[in-house]
Amino acid sequence: MVRRTTAGKQQGFAYGWVLMLVLVMGVYLAEVGEVWQTRIKRAREAELIRIGDEVRRAVKAYTEQNTGQGTQYPKELADLVKDPRMPVTKRYLRRVYKDPITGEDFQLIPAPGGGFMGVYSKSTEKPLKQDNFPSEYSSFKDKPSYTEWRFAHWPQGNSGRR
Repeated sequence: MVRRTTAGKQQGFAYGWVLMLVLVMGVYLAEVGEVWQTRIKRAREAELIRIGDEVRRAVKAYTEQNTGQGTQYPKELADLVKDPRMPVTKRYLRRVYKDPITGEDFQLIPAPGGGFMGVYSKSTEKPLKQDNFPSEYSSFKDKPSYTEWRFAHWPQGNSGRR
């Protein structure tokens, strides 16, 4: 007489549940990855605004420093770390920053008469942030790419705009 057990009838049942669990975990991890990437992008945008504003304020301080030679713009970002016009070390920035979106150098905005008056990102990606900018950057609203976020000390007091 052959004796049958219930275990023989259920072969493969646990395997099906394991496959279902792996599928559910895969979907969940994909969603977590997407949320994580969005958080990273938002953090990089905030860092871009912070660094861009710091560079804009540094350029403004550099141009307002009276050297007896009229208004001069810095020739490169390193001039904001150590002002070559001064006999004593004068710093407007602690260091030369990289673009947090691309990880590369910022693109410089040429100033009238030479040098640069600000920076912007080379990234053509669409920003997540489209509204609620600080007042000096209200022109950033609804811009299609980071390249249009210009952080500059514009001549004649239009600081940060354009």
